[in-house]
Amino acid sequence: MVVCSFIESCCLTDTGCLPYGYRMVATHPSASGSDWWRGDVIYQVYPRSFMDSDGDGVGDLPGITARLSYLAELGVDAIWLSPFYVSPQNDGGYDVVDYRAIDPLFGTLHDADELISTAHDLGLRVIVDLVPNHTSAEHPWFKAALAAPPGSPERNRYLFREGRGKHGAEPPNNWKSIFGSTAWTRVVEADGQPGQWYLHLFDRTQPDLNWDNPEVRDEFDSVLRFWLQRGVDGFRVDVAHGLVKAPGLPDHDEKIVMADGSPKPAPMFDQDGVHEIYRRWRKVLDEFDPPGLHQTKALVAEAWVWPPSRLAKYLRPDEMQQAFNFEFLTSKWNAANYRKVIDSSLTANEAVGAPTTWVLSNHDVVRHASRFGLKDPGSRPNGIYATDEQPDEVLGLRRARAGTLFMLALPGSAYLYQGEELGLPEHTSLPDEVRQAPEFFRTHGEEAGRDGCRVPLPWAADSPGFGFSPTGKTWLPQPTDWRNYAVDAEAADPASTLNFYRSALALRRKLNLGFGGLTWVDGYPDATLAFRNTKGVLVLANLGKKPIPLPPDAKVLINSDPLPNSGKLPADTTVWLQ
Repeated sequence: MVVCSFIESCCLTDTGCLPYGYRMVATHPSASGSDWWRGDVIYQVYPRSFMDSDGDGVGDLPGITARLSYLAELGVDAIWLSPFYVSPQNDGGYDVVDYRAIDPLFGTLHDADELISTAHDLGLRVIVDLVPNHTSAEHPWFKAALAAPPGSPERNRYLFREGRGKHGAEPPNNWKSIFGSTAWTRVVEADGQPGQWYLHLFDRTQPDLNWDNPEVRDEFDSVLRFWLQRGVDGFRVDVAHGLVKAPGLPDHDEKIVMADGSPKPAPMFDQDGVHEIYRRWRKVLDEFDPPGLHQTKALVAEAWVWPPSRLAKYLRPDEMQQAFNFEFLTSKWNAANYRKVIDSSLTANEAVGAPTTWVLSNHDVVRHASRFGLKDPGSRPNGIYATDEQPDEVLGLRRARAGTLFMLALPGSAYLYQGEELGLPEHTSLPDEVRQAPEFFRTHGEEAGRDGCRVPLPWAADSPGFGFSPTGKTWLPQPTDWRNYAVDAEAADPASTLNFYRSALALRRKLNLGFGGLTWVDGYPDATLAFRNTKGVLVLANLGKKPIPLPPDAKVLINSDPLPNSGKLPADTTVWLQ
């Protein structure tokens, strides 16, 4: 067996040793021209926590621009920017006041233009976040709605309703907010009396828009054009499955979560009417694609939708190009689970000619380096307190690297969350007084919330704030042991997670692994994921507890952790072979 270092790429040959039987599963066609979204790797930037240029302790657009060369060297193809719009920041920018302006916390429109231009010069595409389910309560539209009477055009932009019970004192239905407590807030009318209620699936400062109103639809067409004219390459659509609610807003007795796995969608999610909206948006994007060329602009759905056949509806040829595969993200550390999800996802998306979009971490979930280190590996708590079960940091990172390596070998696009290339764990010891996630407050601390995965990145091991800010300030405190995870420390260590990611992404690009299909390879233990990409790479991921034999004379292209000389693949390790 020829073994290469896990931070090196070996020369590729046309032969390999694959002594096992295999069967073919669904594929998606290789893209040509500009259909970049079929197989690219996209890196999520959470602006508040990426890089601070002005010393206030909050990341900003100039800080991102200054570090774009780092992302180009990492080997990603595009970046996705979480919201940077004018906002009171009650939900990390997902409460928008002005969709066409940059919050001064992050910079200016000129800074946004500079970021987009610099990214393109470096060969990076730019996706921006769009938040269409709700606005901020400080949005001019909502202020006008509060000042206007019931039944007015201003209120019809949102979901205002009369209350139930005596004097309308009870909410219009029994829906609960995803962040905890009721999904309704009652307003005080101009005469000083309690009046109508408005719907907010999230925080009370995030009123839901009424997407049955043509004025709302026209406004977002205009917002799309505004950013497309500034050169963005696509939009990640927040709560893409939630814009349309069931007629009459019927009661829903179950707890409202972003995805409940029920065979029948909850009345506030995955209603068929959303598809008309995205067909309309697709036409807007098509205005900016040069005639005769492949698509250059993309829509990405944050749609927590099951089963895969329902999710695939968002990816029909005249709708979106990508949808996050949250069933993959929420899978437990179990080979059978992953195989089932991969099979069903590829099959469902192939039916509509779309790629699958794989993801393991983002700004809304506990980092996968920590989730995989829990006693129930892959479980998904909403934040972790210091008094909760603490993840096994070493085991979690080992599994995270293995999971990332088999994810990057799957056909389709892949999303990375900032800091995962450093192996960052969740911050599990944040003091309550610094927390900002709205679900922490609305559940009275029952849920720790998402702050633990949003802590500012460490750039320099021996600098205050680990180099995140020129003053050392950070809007959330960093763990002291993050010195070991700093970019400069990892860059100097050939065995670091950063260098592992750089090698894996370079090899993925060289072999064009995002395109094509895969073949499951039989003959391995049940705890093994074994598949061959149509580019000729055999991928083995040992998710069990015992080592498994490697094929004799196979060439190791890359491995997630060092391999012993025994000719076996250790537990919680992935290898690419040829």
